[in-house]
Amino acid sequence: MNGSRGLDVSDFENVRRAMVDSQLRTSGVFDLRLLSAVLRVPREHFVPQSRQAVAYIDALQPLSEDAAPRFMASPANFARLVQLADVQPGEAVLDIGAGTGYASAVLSHMAGSVVGLEPDEALAALARKNLAALGIGNVTIVQGGQEAVAKSRFDVIYVGWALPEMPQSLLDLLKPGGRLVAVLDVGGVGIAHLYVSGAAGVTARAEFNATLPQRPAVKSIQEFVF
Repeated sequence: MNGSRGLDVSDFENVRRAMVDSQLRTSGVFDLRLLSAVLRVPREHFVPQSRQAVAYIDALQPLSEDAAPRFMASPANFARLVQLADVQPGEAVLDIGAGTGYASAVLSHMAGSVVGLEPDEALAALARKNLAALGIGNVTIVQGGQEAVAKSRFDVIYVGWALPEMPQSLLDLLKPGGRLVAVLDVGGVGIAHLYVSGAAGVTARAEFNATLPQRPAVKSIQEFVF
């Protein structure tokens, strides 16, 4: 894959390694399986072509050039959330708000299977195309809302946008021992939370400040009702 603005594959690989060293490790991300997964996934593949040259900056990435685009989490915030989830080999993962497929791609190298749930039809189609181009076969992109996975249960759930509160219906998708990571917008401040399903119910723990936009505009999530 060729990059943009004079960057080629080797340039992107160097920038990716620099991102891991200067953004992820310095933010406390030391999970070797996660770092390896991030190094294997070309982040530039999942942003608009006009953004490829800046795909690795420590910032949110717009996933389209629309007036109100969806966003991909910054590298450090994303990696810290995934590390918090403690994804294990063979586990079933749900990626909510899959966008163009980046989070699903990284998670695919850590888990047994991934379902990327995406309410926007165009983004879901792009995610499938991106994942197929990389030969990733253990991710299924499902276009629709939560009802599309209501009968499934997962070991890990990653939520790709901030929530005003945690709906019980999402927690009900966890298997016993399952973990859910999400950013809650608490009084205008994003705080990453870990939810763990146990014998006595679900326990919640606030972990660190994190920046993620809230769910997309209503017209994009009419089917995504918790």
